[in-house]
Amino acid sequence: MKNLKNSELVKLKMKDLDEKLIDLRKEMSELISSAGRGTLKKESGSLKSIKCNIARVLTVMNERKAKEDSD
Repeated sequence: MKNLKNSELVKLKMKDLDEKLIDLRKEMSELISSAGRGTLKKESGSLKSIKCNIARVLTVMNERKAKEDSD
């Protein structure tokens, strides 16, 4: 999966961010389970980018919640 840009994430609605977060976590769990079985091949480097993308999505979501709370 490609790296997500913050500018793209800011444009998304909260519902879309939730769906993207669910998809990323599902993909990460599949990679972890395949690594446990020993069938992980070229995708081993994508685990780091998935973790970074999850962090980006969570950061945008938390910023929006903080902004809503302060208003």
